[in-house]
Amino acid sequence: MNQDRTILIVDDEAELREMVRGIFARAGYGRVVTAGSGPEALSLCASARPDLVILDVMMPGMDGFEVLRELRRTSAVPVLMLTARSEAEDKFTGFESGADDYLAKPFLPRELLFRAQAILRRTGRAAGRSVRLAAAEVDLENASVRRGDQTFPLTAKELQLFRKLYENAGRIVTTGALCETVCGPVWQGYESTLATHIRHLREKMEANPSRPVSIVTVKGLGYRLELPRGDGR
Repeated sequence: MNQDRTILIVDDEAELREMVRGIFARAGYGRVVTAGSGPEALSLCASARPDLVILDVMMPGMDGFEVLRELRRTSAVPVLMLTARSEAEDKFTGFESGADDYLAKPFLPRELLFRAQAILRRTGRAAGRSVRLAAAEVDLENASVRRGDQTFPLTAKELQLFRKLYENAGRIVTTGALCETVCGPVWQGYESTLATHIRHLREKMEANPSRPVSIVTVKGLGYRLELPRGDGR
């Protein structure tokens, strides 16, 4: 429910921060916090533990892309990028850096809320839920993988992709469907990056990443997640 969600809004323009804060507050979000710079945003992400970050690209000093790259070193929190620029290259830069969606200014309040709610649905936490694989256990709540005596963090994109595969465990998920999960409807050209994300997932989850038994390639179609028998899903 919205009242349980924390939203962090990051923009160097005070007027825009207040406008966006009001949009989420009126929509019933229980806690909306704001930051006027990149360093302040990173500090608030650590202390406030937001469920979603609304991040402006064009900020002086540390811009949104830099904030996002730094954030992705330690956190899988979903991020919606805002920008006055709508060039495709900027969007790909954002997605490559780990953004979950991208919205150009000016925007309608309803569209902002729709995008935010869609991200929260895709990335929403499944409290206490863990998934056993052949060689590892995936903690969906904490976005991490335990394999043997090692623990690996999952990036936001990796978590989204794994959730999509898990929701369809035992069934083929097409390359297009997986790309759309992390990029939205404009995903063409993302296929090579998807393959990189899948490789990273296998490195964290498979006993032998070169001979995967959990995340299986279905040639020419996509991928399939295989769960051990007795998983209880």
